[in-house]
Amino acid sequence: MSMRKTLMFAALLILPGMTAQAARPPTTPAPAILPDTTQPTPPQRLYRHLWADDKGVSHITTCPVHDFFLKSMSPPAGPQWQDPMAPQMATIMMTVQPAHWNGTWHPDPKPQWIIPLQGRWYVRAMDGTRVEMGPGDILLGEDQAVRPMAKGPFRGKKGHDAGNVGDGPVTLMVIQSEAAPVTNQPCRYN
Repeated sequence: MSMRKTLMFAALLILPGMTAQAARPPTTPAPAILPDTTQPTPPQRLYRHLWADDKGVSHITTCPVHDFFLKSMSPPAGPQWQDPMAPQMATIMMTVQPAHWNGTWHPDPKPQWIIPLQGRWYVRAMDGTRVEMGPGDILLGEDQAVRPMAKGPFRGKKGHDAGNVGDGPVTLMVIQSEAAPVTNQPCRYN
């Protein structure tokens, strides 16, 4: 074996052990990556989106809201988590659905945010998805582009079915937007 080949062979046997030693001395541990604890963790919140697909069928999807940032709304008040939407014209109203209210099948009149304040109610989409909501839950109703179902258990129905759960009235905060509805985009506010 030539001298050159012998040295290369010896280097292959010795270097693997040496490279581990040379890369990091045993007395110096690798620095640990720690999370940044100086900034609070933004909250995670959910809303339900009642939306219409391009075939005119309504669906309900659970969506995250996660673009929060800390900012004071009116200094010197302390900062609070915010995730603002684009400015738009809207009508804000409070509604009270009487006990045993039944909304039967209908589309929402406009894109609208619905937040139950008291009581529980349900919404069922044309695809059969049904959700119940109570105080603090949020629904974006955006099923204006629906068409009557051609077949299936909801044949001839369009939009969504809704009603109260239980024996009492349901109080809702409703924010109706003047913005045009958007189809085929579940969770578009996240």
